[in-house]
Amino acid sequence: MPIPDRTSDQSGQAGRTRSRPPARSPSAILRRLAAAGAGNTLSRALRAVGRIERTLFVLRWLSDPALRQRSHAGLNKGEASNALRRTVFFHRQGEFRDRTFENQSFRASGLSLVTAVIVHWNTVYLNLAARRLCADGVAVPNAMLAHVAPLGWDHISLPGDYDWTAASPPPGGFRPLRDVRAPFLPLAA
Repeated sequence: MPIPDRTSDQSGQAGRTRSRPPARSPSAILRRLAAAGAGNTLSRALRAVGRIERTLFVLRWLSDPALRQRSHAGLNKGEASNALRRTVFFHRQGEFRDRTFENQSFRASGLSLVTAVIVHWNTVYLNLAARRLCADGVAVPNAMLAHVAPLGWDHISLPGDYDWTAASPPPGGFRPLRDVRAPFLPLAA
């Protein structure tokens, strides 16, 4: 039986029979552009587009105080997170002195774990404090809570060596919240 000639039927079939070129990762494309050299027309065009985009962002940054405020808030949270990690990692002068990669990775995982535990602890207690304030009739707007980061550690003892077996939860599951207004009441009278 002969194979039918379908070359005259170009409607709908042509798109399905052609294969797409293989997808390229952005890093592979950038490697090819870098290998082509700085004189490549596409490289020069992409650099020009990048300069235009950067200029537009700088102009938007200078003219929009809300954008600057959001950016600074994000930078401050990032810096607070880095400061917490540096504080937790002061033991052994902040150096990994383990010789094997496995032990170094255990120590790095421990640093991440301690940091995550502190953030979780603070998040749970900030939630309890916000609920208590609401129960006491104090209005706590959600817009204000969006700016509270659970990255503080002044209330946590950081000895450098962490013993996970000695911890026992307090009765009732949570420690009692302090009344932060009590020390200021005599001053207000």
